[in-house]
Amino acid sequence: MSKLESALAPQPAPTTAQSAQQTLLADWAKTRAHSGYLAECLSAEDQQVQSMADVSPTKWHLAHTTWFFEQFILQPLSVDYAPFDADYGYLFNSYYEAVGSRHPRPQRGLLTRPSLAQIHAYRAHVDRAMAALLGAPKPDSEVIRRTRLGINHEQQHQELILSDIQHVLSLNPTAPSYRADWAGPARRSGQPRWLSLDRYEGEIGHAGEGFAFDNEGPRHRVLVPAFEIASALVTEGDWLDFMAAGGYADPQWWMADGWALSQSERWQAPLYWRQGDGDWRVFDLSGERGVDPDRPVAHISWYEADAYARWAGARLPTEQEWERAAAAPETAARAEQLMTALWQWTASAYSAYPGFKASAGALGEYNGKFMCNQFVLRGGAHATPVDHSRITYRNFYYPHQRWQFAGLRLARDVPSPRDDESKGEP
Repeated sequence: MSKLESALAPQPAPTTAQSAQQTLLADWAKTRAHSGYLAECLSAEDQQVQSMADVSPTKWHLAHTTWFFEQFILQPLSVDYAPFDADYGYLFNSYYEAVGSRHPRPQRGLLTRPSLAQIHAYRAHVDRAMAALLGAPKPDSEVIRRTRLGINHEQQHQELILSDIQHVLSLNPTAPSYRADWAGPARRSGQPRWLSLDRYEGEIGHAGEGFAFDNEGPRHRVLVPAFEIASALVTEGDWLDFMAAGGYADPQWWMADGWALSQSERWQAPLYWRQGDGDWRVFDLSGERGVDPDRPVAHISWYEADAYARWAGARLPTEQEWERAAAAPETAARAEQLMTALWQWTASAYSAYPGFKASAGALGEYNGKFMCNQFVLRGGAHATPVDHSRITYRNFYYPHQRWQFAGLRLARDVPSPRDDESKGEP
């Protein structure tokens, strides 16, 4: 039995402290195994390719997530750990300036060496050391804290493995599938409705129980005026209507930067939509398929989401409104696709909550230094590990980026009582 398998094996009834330690060890082992599962259907050639600067090769993701445990846990906190290879600190650092220099991001696909087999050996080396450290009596509290962060960090990269390989495979003219049985995001069950929420004066943000990234706090008071939010996400069928109405050709719906970009790049549809013999086709992780009128539209930029919302006579929700709706029992029970379909663009710029302070040192670079020129997405996606997202989670991307699993949910201000269409469909 391997160390990874033994970490998951049944154990005698533990004390509370032992139970927490065993839960952490099992969560870590499950996460490490899941990364291997995501990559196992890919060839070594698949895992080498970098199709654009934003995309990283699968092989690099497998190495970088391993480097994270080595760099931030094993090397500083394990007295007898021997690094696997001194060069890996340079090759697989992502953006941690405090750690040192690193290989340029746009050139990760040029790292033909080390080989995929060597990366697997690297993962096994680090996994043995981590299993021993986590299985030791009374592991250090900082080991526990950083391991939980490392688990969530690797889960983020598991989603990136999927979004990145979709982009890689999309450029192959044979339109190969990642997995032919990939289900994709849940379809809309019926016509969406406007869900009304009263004025709210209270708190949002993480409450301090369980894991959260630092950018989810501190919890703080907000005032959210009354508003309405759609019960379901905008679909591919809805998007066809936007396209047929000339949405990509009419500047009145677009922010100036978005309009300039859409024209220069000749956007006519979401990323991965292709025009066949008179019909649009969509490429996803299952391969190429027809447009599904009830499937939520994915792989759109913030610019496109915002333009669609304006065309539809609505707007994007703020992140405060989204969290308010997701946390309200009467609304959450009637809303579809909140956490497990697609990330949902909001109107909120990614910035610090009141009282936020980044941690000292390299780990403080995790979120805080990116709080500029990006927009917040809320919820989660079908590619997000099931135990990774939560209501307070703040994802963030630049407004032009399209390759992530991002869609949109409409919102609008509370209509005037004189508005005869106040209860219309989104």
